[in-house]
Amino acid sequence: MTKIRTRYAPSPTGKMHVGNLRSALYEFLIAKHADGDFMLRIEDTDQERFMEGATEIIYRTMEKTGLKHDEGPDKDGGYGPYVQSERVKTGIYMEYAQELIDKREAYYCFCDKERLAGLKTEIVEGKEIMIYDKHCLSLSQEEVEQKLKEGIPFVIRQNNPTEGTTTFHDELYGDITVNNSELDDMILIKSDGYPTYNFANVVDDHTMNITHVVRGNEYLSSSPKYVRLYEAFGWQVPVYVHLPLITDENHKKLSKRSGHSSFEDLVEQGFLTEAIVNYIALLGWSPEDNREIFSLEELIKEFDYHRISKSPAVFDIVKLRWMNGEYFKAMDPDKFYEMAEPYLKEALGEGFDLQKIAAMVKTRIEVFPDIAGQVDFFKELPEYDTEMYTHKKMKTDTASSLEVLNEVLPILEAQEDYSNDALYQSLLGYVEKKGCKNGYVMWPIRTAVSGKQMTPAGATEIMEILGKEESLKRIRKGIEKLQA
Repeated sequence: MTKIRTRYAPSPTGKMHVGNLRSALYEFLIAKHADGDFMLRIEDTDQERFMEGATEIIYRTMEKTGLKHDEGPDKDGGYGPYVQSERVKTGIYMEYAQELIDKREAYYCFCDKERLAGLKTEIVEGKEIMIYDKHCLSLSQEEVEQKLKEGIPFVIRQNNPTEGTTTFHDELYGDITVNNSELDDMILIKSDGYPTYNFANVVDDHTMNITHVVRGNEYLSSSPKYVRLYEAFGWQVPVYVHLPLITDENHKKLSKRSGHSSFEDLVEQGFLTEAIVNYIALLGWSPEDNREIFSLEELIKEFDYHRISKSPAVFDIVKLRWMNGEYFKAMDPDKFYEMAEPYLKEALGEGFDLQKIAAMVKTRIEVFPDIAGQVDFFKELPEYDTEMYTHKKMKTDTASSLEVLNEVLPILEAQEDYSNDALYQSLLGYVEKKGCKNGYVMWPIRTAVSGKQMTPAGATEIMEILGKEESLKRIRKGIEKLQA
């Protein structure tokens, strides 16, 4: 069998979109699952959309996500250059375009903007597309040479047949046949001498021995033109895997306006890289069982591209948050603290045992920014309604809570050791003496020292962090509120 070779070929035009990252991930997994090669190729021929710094974003994202390429601009595997603008300088695209011209599979087109503007258009997938009428195909060799000699601007177009059909095979969609009359004579070489995305893709994939081409299903409609190019050259057509669309929760195409359309957006929002990769792997692919949590190594072992769905995949931010929370729960405590510390410092500043607070929130947050809302009460007691003291399950109300706080206040004033264990044992003695359940006592104390309905820890753990002076101050404040 031929060794599987896949490539991730991004254009450096901005942040790495979730759809692009999924393509890179699937290409990586397909190659690595079969002990094949995964290549990085930078497609920068669209000079108008090129963004300074975008190439660095690609490298940084791939490094963070663990998608290590075997070949690329920084790892020559014998198929370079791996940057298309550098490949242009070698003359490779013009050389292959000339081969197609010689075979009458392509031709020079000298039509100016005014003539092209007058041609008829068709609506294809919601976009108005100009249909070229093969006007320049009828030019004689002498006429072409004369125009070239005069320096008249030109493009090189593919010469597609207007009769018959073209069939190609996709691993997910099966055989797809289109009428050749639907195939426009797409431009292969632009007027600036650069190849179009479509042409460079075919030439590069063939000359770099790419066996599997993995991309979004928006390219399905262009695939017949690619196939015609492969056939025109006499090259073997690669295995095509067209991936399903990724939509938002409203089943609309995921857009930048969603706020979570790129890898960098998600990292900035406090998601872990491992969780993002895990979740994106499940956007269109499912394992044989119902398992959802995978490391990258486990994905490599389990990934079978035949299990990719054709149905659109919904990017559910709620599901990603849940998954991120599961990663927090399983994370080493020291590593979690290292990552959570900046958020804790921003929320609380100095003067607190941040490591203990991190341990409290570790299993209670889904993304790092959740930390602020979990711990803000440590810094300052919030205003709260005394109705919070009423809890049916704990069988507490404002009257019973006032009684408990008044009775525990002298006990806590006499308490010197404000460690969690010592406080708990002291209050447990009061509970046993009173003959009530723990919650009957702990609920009003926790309410008084936190001022919140939900906290990341119990009453005595909170008091340990606050210390004796602040704890007593808050309990006295609770008594005042209940007496008012």
